[in-house]
Amino acid sequence: MSKAKGTILVVDDDRLVLATLANGLSQAGYDVIDADNGDDAILLAREHRPDLALLDIRMQGKSGFDVAAYLRQYCQIPFMFLSAFSDAQTAAQVTALGAVAYLVKPLDISQILPVVDAALAKVAAPPAPAKPAARPAAAEQAMPSPEVLMAIGVLMQRDALLRAAAFKRLHRMASAASLTLDQQAQRLLEAVERLAPPPAG
Repeated sequence: MSKAKGTILVVDDDRLVLATLANGLSQAGYDVIDADNGDDAILLAREHRPDLALLDIRMQGKSGFDVAAYLRQYCQIPFMFLSAFSDAQTAAQVTALGAVAYLVKPLDISQILPVVDAALAKVAAPPAPAKPAARPAAAEQAMPSPEVLMAIGVLMQRDALLRAAAFKRLHRMASAASLTLDQQAQRLLEAVERLAPPPAG
């Protein structure tokens, strides 16, 4: 069977969440590999070389951060986080690791699929020779950048907002500062990283 849309590694120690995500992604046309712990996730990533990994953060044994660091250093596999934890320190670690997206649970598959599609499109796209001065708002809404997705996750947690309300707030912040959505998202993530305490150990 041809991999029409790509292969995705899904990692979560909650078996129900894992089965729901795997089923939804499979129905959307992706080949799915799943693991319920970090050690298995690394072995599967080395064997199958997926196009993208969806990682839970808090797991027994190796955390999602441990898996992400391995994928980045040894496999060059892009990854995104789906986690119930979205405090400032978590957001800073997500940013530092270079995740392509960061979504805050609870989520349903209809919210996750557009982000997965956008992340894979960004990874597959060749680097642009020059960035336009500003993108139309409609284009930003259709395919938000990883920075925008992470900034939305931060606002959802910090201000107890739903995803749509967080997006609108980020848009208002960008307009007020005469910045593009991407620039405002980057500014917010840099502020979060500065404020976060250093990781223990």
